[in-house]
Amino acid sequence: MDAIEARYAHLEDEGIRAFMVAGERFYPPGAVNFSISEQRDFYNLYAGHFRKPRPLGSKTADFALGEISCRLYTPPNHSDTTVLYLHGGGFILGGLESHDDICAELASASQCPVIAVAYRLAPEHPFPAALDDCFAVLKSIDGPVITAGDSAGGNLAAALCLKARDLAPDVQIKGQVLIYPGLGGDISKGSYITQANAPGLTTADVLYYRDVYKGGNAYAEPLNAASHANLPPAFMIAAGLDPLHDDCADYAEKLKANGIQATVRSEPQLVHAFLRARHMSKPAAKSFAAIIAAIRGFAA
Repeated sequence: MDAIEARYAHLEDEGIRAFMVAGERFYPPGAVNFSISEQRDFYNLYAGHFRKPRPLGSKTADFALGEISCRLYTPPNHSDTTVLYLHGGGFILGGLESHDDICAELASASQCPVIAVAYRLAPEHPFPAALDDCFAVLKSIDGPVITAGDSAGGNLAAALCLKARDLAPDVQIKGQVLIYPGLGGDISKGSYITQANAPGLTTADVLYYRDVYKGGNAYAEPLNAASHANLPPAFMIAAGLDPLHDDCADYAEKLKANGIQATVRSEPQLVHAFLRARHMSKPAAKSFAAIIAAIRGFAA
């Protein structure tokens, strides 16, 4: 057992252990201490290593909305509800390629068209650039929408619901699917303390990404919105080994206080970014199946 394998030997699920070991060989701990360019190189290699082929029959088409690059995934016999999927990466990493297989599998399994957005990245384009790009794409979609995303993308998916409620009430959002999202929780309590040094993402990393994003209002931190009324129902995935875990429960509490359906699926064995382990880990595969079921439910 080498040093990397020893670092993750305590993890209960063997698939997650293998995922973390493989991931660290491409994306090292403390990556936030490297330059933005180096972090992006690490991330691209990391995403490429875990990338799977698209499902058979998957149809894709790249298009642009102004200067915003997007990719449409269209499954056969599809629903009239579109999933707007926003990738993770701390607001500084990722794009259409980093989550291509995830989006293709979501489209195929949910039978909903999926639109992925290559929103502008910080620090070159701090808040609200990413949200503005996603909002522009949201408003361009004909028919009902489900907003979805992982990590930073989960933040954007929640923020879109707030912004659409306030500025585009005619947009029909049927649900929000938030996968280990960072929603602006209080770092002095809960999972930010108990999982401060969690594998794959630490509380210090969260603070770094927040600082680079340079948010500062409720659209950057959906938990801190003045009102959580009149929002679409939510399905949230909270990874147990993740400082962001409690953001889901806190957000669900705020939604429920306003009479809004909110479901949190807590995954005690899973780590941040486990979507990439969905073909390696049984708990990750079950969680991915639950995400698909939630999308199908909202679409129906």
